Amino acid sequence: MRDERPLNYVSTPVLALLAAGLALQLGLHAKQPAPEARAPDLMPPPGIALLRLASMGEPIALAKILMLQLQAFDYRSGSRIPFKDLDYARVEAWLARILELDPGGQYPLLAASRLYAEVPDEPKQRSMLEFVYRQYLLDPNRRWPWLAHATFLAKHRLKDMPLALRYAAALQKYTTAKDVPAWATTMEVFIREDLNELETARVMIGGLLASGRITDRGELHFLNGRLKEIEARLMQSAEKKKR
Repeated sequence: MRDERPLNYVSTPVLALLAAGLALQLGLHAKQPAPEARAPDLMPPPGIALLRLASMGEPIALAKILMLQLQAFDYRSGSRIPFKDLDYARVEAWLARILELDPGGQYPLLAASRLYAEVPDEPKQRSMLEFVYRQYLLDPNRRWPWLAHATFLAKHRLKDMPLALRYAAALQKYTTAKDVPAWATTMEVFIREDLNELETARVMIGGLLASGRITDRGELHFLNGRLKEIEARLMQSAEKKKR
């Protein structure tokens, strides 16, 4: 065993030097900035096979944990990274992987359409809207709300009517569940009306009314009213051309 000596054996100058060194170290540590999360710190997600193995038979639970971690990524040691500064390719990869673990989960698409797609960065907005569109096509009857919101953003935020029309046309074509509200599947009609494609809008409303897909009386009344308005506008346009 080593010989242990009492503290008073150490000379006063040495103790003073040690105390000064400790104080200096504490001071330097206090002045260092707190560690900050940086956008590049978001790593690509592991492969789905590895994640399924790690889930130990509980992929839905793991999906929820990963979603919480992803959304909390912009908070590290009290700092905050704006969503627009994140690497969106990696954000999309994580969202897609989470949906692979839990295909019935809705929160990843809610976050995509209502958080990540509403940043003040148009290229990133567009990339996230396209992500929502691709994921919608994999399960239209459950994921239609998020493409409907993407349609709204394309029309009103991006002012991109062709893009909004593309999304709305997909909603009309692929969403077939009977419990989906008519406003979601008829968005294409009204966008075509906004684009002054009145004849196309008239034909589409007529087709919807004849198909029997719309059963709610209020919705039927609304569509019939819009059909009459469009027909009136078409008549006015035809009369102007005759003059």
